[in-house]
Amino acid sequence: MPTPIIWSADPVLFSFGPLSIRWYGLFFASAFICGMIWMQHVYKKEGKNPEALEPLLYRIMAGVIIGARLGHCLFYDPVFYLSNPLEILKIWEGGLGSHGGILGLFLALYLHSRKHRETPFSWLADHLVVAGCMGAALIRLGNFFNSELVGIPIRSGWGVVFTHVDLLPRHPVQLYESLAYAGCSLLLFLTWKKGAGKIPWRLTSLALMAPAMARIFLEIFKTQQTAFNLPVHMGQILSLPFFLCGLLLFLYSRKESVPLQPTGKVHSESSQSPQRSQKKKKKRS
Repeated sequence: MPTPIIWSADPVLFSFGPLSIRWYGLFFASAFICGMIWMQHVYKKEGKNPEALEPLLYRIMAGVIIGARLGHCLFYDPVFYLSNPLEILKIWEGGLGSHGGILGLFLALYLHSRKHRETPFSWLADHLVVAGCMGAALIRLGNFFNSELVGIPIRSGWGVVFTHVDLLPRHPVQLYESLAYAGCSLLLFLTWKKGAGKIPWRLTSLALMAPAMARIFLEIFKTQQTAFNLPVHMGQILSLPFFLCGLLLFLYSRKESVPLQPTGKVHSESSQSPQRSQKKKKKRS
């Protein structure tokens, strides 16, 4: 009979005086590094101005962190944070919402595209989401090392015992999500290799639908994260609009990728036979 894995890793990687480096912070930073390495490759391949990458990184970092913090506060415990607004600023105490981070990311890309017209909003989104899903996979590894967002208890012998939480074997749902998002990133990369990046919003639509479906399903293995009781998980509620937006974008991208076919009712003079064109010229003369 399989035995559960005992997980007692210290969330702090190392400390230097009052400064502590946590595993979660390392994985979170790795997500941004992964995104910038990928965008450097894309910019070089597409002949874009590499000087725009530095301001893009700053905007993405600000958008993701601010959006994730506000998402956590307003989606998961709005009563407490709206009653104590200064607590929203205490980001060092933890609490980031992935859906808010995604909204902040897209806002950052939109603002960047307004400043840099050579990289439209759709182009930025379609290329960054390839690395974005891998970044989400890395962040879920950070949640695992932090022993947070744990899964529900397992009745059988296998599972992971998060000793910082309790002594019950639980679903390692953080690892489930990490693998799912890494798979989404691979899917997007292979689709990008086939030229889908040239169809506006195609990759973005897939990046919204696939992780949303995975999140909606995997939330059933996760403990409730909200401060109030709900019949479904907040993660499922928030993922549904992302899936629907992705579906609409996918339908739009299909429409944009279909070339217009001539109806046959209107013909230009250049499409007519030479003999007919010559007759017209004689009549005009």
